[in-house]
Amino acid sequence: MNLNATLIAQLVVFFILGWFTMKYVWPPIVKALDERSAKIAEGLAAADKAKADLALAEKKAVEELRKAREEAAQLRAAADKQIAKLMEEARAEAARLIAQAREAAEQEARAAVERIKDDLREEVARLAVAGAERILRREIDAKAHAELLANLKQELV
Repeated sequence: MNLNATLIAQLVVFFILGWFTMKYVWPPIVKALDERSAKIAEGLAAADKAKADLALAEKKAVEELRKAREEAAQLRAAADKQIAKLMEEARAEAARLIAQAREAAEQEARAAVERIKDDLREEVARLAVAGAERILRREIDAKAHAELLANLKQELV
């Protein structure tokens, strides 16, 4: 009976210890384990969210980089077109200025030739008068014979 009483006493103590453990010891341990599990789950969720955010940020960065490259290419093309247009305008302006300079040079050359011709005519007329004066051995009045000299100039043309 001793064995049975000890067994029963041990069973009673075991159940009291089990009840005490379940009532006072087990809930804080379960609570701590649940809190730890929740923290781990939150950490894993945050890591997944961060991973998703990182992937989204990388995707946005790649898209922004692509857009920036396209915009740079468009700007470069527009600049090339503008440069080509400006170069063409500069060439046209240079050609126009060269043509103007040639025309001005030709006009000056024609004017110089006309001045030289006029000077030569006057010189020829003066020489003719001097020659006629020598021939006639008398002086011819240039003022009195201005009309005659003008006609002589016209004949030399």
